[in-house]
Amino acid sequence: MKKAVIVSKYAGNINVLNELLVSEGFETVMNAQESDEACKLINSEKPEFILINTPIADASGLELAVNCSKATSACIVLMVKNDKADEISRQMLKYGIMVIAKPLSKHLFHHYILFEECFRRRMDRVNHENKELRTQVEIMKIVNRAKMLLMQHLRMTETQAHHYLERQAMDLRKSKYDIALNVLKTYEN
Repeated sequence: MKKAVIVSKYAGNINVLNELLVSEGFETVMNAQESDEACKLINSEKPEFILINTPIADASGLELAVNCSKATSACIVLMVKNDKADEISRQMLKYGIMVIAKPLSKHLFHHYILFEECFRRRMDRVNHENKELRTQVEIMKIVNRAKMLLMQHLRMTETQAHHYLERQAMDLRKSKYDIALNVLKTYEN
């Protein structure tokens, strides 16, 4: 379920932006008019998309956008006046915040959403690969610790310890990781 949060101080703008997001496939669109209200929504609902129509009721909206970029992986779009768009865009670039100029055309908005979806999919893939790599590194650390313990306690060479873990894994039909964990339990106390 695609979720979005719109932060805007004007109810009329919220309605128009809400319709745009629903037409782009967002099933849940929540609204806030000020920073605290927006932060509570974002923390509790974990939206994929945050649209901030500046200025907001209690601030410019820039600080909220930066805080959101640090606290969430959501795509953040900041709508600003046309004459300020280039300057603010340069400021927000380092935070990964997309800045778009007002007034906003429906056609351009559609392309921003498509870009966001493409970017999100690529980031999801990179995050998945990163998670898999971290898991592999953790497994390697455990296996290497087990080999070291076998070398210390049973006076095996590294090659012997490696073959021992592999042989045990095959004989017991378990992963080398599980065998390594058993070695750690046996010799790390």
